[in-house]
Amino acid sequence: MTFEFEPAPRPALPILGRETVFPVRRIFCVGRNYAAHAREMGKDPDREPPFFFTKPADAIIAPGPVPYPPLTQDLHYEAELVVCLGQGGRDIPQTAALEHVFGYAVGNDLTRRDLQGEAKKMGRPWDMAKGFDSSAVIGPIGSVDKVGHLVQGAITLSVNGAEKQRGDLSQMIWSIPEVISILSTYVELAAGDLIMTGTPAGVGALVPGDLCKICIEGLPDLEMRMTG
Repeated sequence: MTFEFEPAPRPALPILGRETVFPVRRIFCVGRNYAAHAREMGKDPDREPPFFFTKPADAIIAPGPVPYPPLTQDLHYEAELVVCLGQGGRDIPQTAALEHVFGYAVGNDLTRRDLQGEAKKMGRPWDMAKGFDSSAVIGPIGSVDKVGHLVQGAITLSVNGAEKQRGDLSQMIWSIPEVISILSTYVELAAGDLIMTGTPAGVGALVPGDLCKICIEGLPDLEMRMTG
């Protein structure tokens, strides 16, 4: 096969303690997966089944300097645990779901909240609010053989040293096995897929110059600074 032009390199994430990298295929995101966050978004978490949206794989950017995106006056942080799949499948049973997990990472689901709000009002897709360039800040992956399966533990986010988000992974409305199983009924999952599992309450705005730090027990901290 001869390409008309050189294809873009495949996005990849570093793996703690390994020289190899993790090739990223797709990024799925779970919407409103913490009850308190669902409530702050004006929704009733007890009545809503899980729903999913996506980011393009090349939206990934490593921790460090992150450019403030255009066309927004209200860029929000969202601290999230990222599940990294080492194998895929369709209609995966919950009892076998964790067998498909290669490891976990810390992520920040950056959101152009003003564009998202406008899209919601008009019944339009969220793509430009969620899937813009550098909207998926993701740290290195801790493989399961190193960090185990992260089912509980604190998840926090601070901006310029002030804590803004605090929750526990055990507070997810839909657990990681449930998320993997349900998502696999919609699409066939594959090795290299990432799942951003939702954010606790306390989302808010970032501006150029802000230093944002996310901590999840068992994984290295993620630090990023918004640039102008």
